[in-house]
Amino acid sequence: MLRHLEPELLDSLPADHPDALHSRRDLRVINRVMGNALWFRATLCAHLHPGERVLELGAGAGELAQTLRAVAPLIDGIDRVPAPPAWPTPSRWHQADIEQFTGWTDYPVVMGNLILHHFTDASLRGLGAALAPHARLLVFSEPTRKRRIQRFWKIAAPLAGANSVTLHDGYVSIAAGFCADELPHALGLDPAFWNWRVTTTWLGAYRLIAQRRS
Repeated sequence: MLRHLEPELLDSLPADHPDALHSRRDLRVINRVMGNALWFRATLCAHLHPGERVLELGAGAGELAQTLRAVAPLIDGIDRVPAPPAWPTPSRWHQADIEQFTGWTDYPVVMGNLILHHFTDASLRGLGAALAPHARLLVFSEPTRKRRIQRFWKIAAPLAGANSVTLHDGYVSIAAGFCADELPHALGLDPAFWNWRVTTTWLGAYRLIAQRRS
């Protein structure tokens, strides 16, 4: 199954559109069922060094960062949208396009949840080139790209009450996801300088932990 990107419906809807509100609720349920926040928490607990700043790519409403603040107090966010109203003042919020961002030197740890599957291969290569000189730890959770996961999604999502936007976007997100070592290779990580581990779950999560060799 070749990787294929196409636009997601949620990106074209006004933030207050009823379908957008419903879809964002669906995403919160999906993240909870997949255990994404728990995985990020455990990963940061195991690998984060004291005093390190963390940057969440595509931080959106800031919900994931808020849940991780107890284990990663210096966690900042970047997204094209303004900072969420509840975003704490001491933490930084970068309202910017990730591909145009130039502040990577401040962040030895970079993470993201369901964000990198939106990037083309060329964009992933550019992101990796920007991260590589400064980052020590990369932590990402993305969709696993498999037909089996798409078939499971088409059955399970309607049963869970997902609306048509979520059904469409979840299906195309899986098609844009990753398998095996595709993501570290797409980012251009050099195995001479990086150790990485990729794991997948039966629910379709693709998880990458990459650490710079000491």
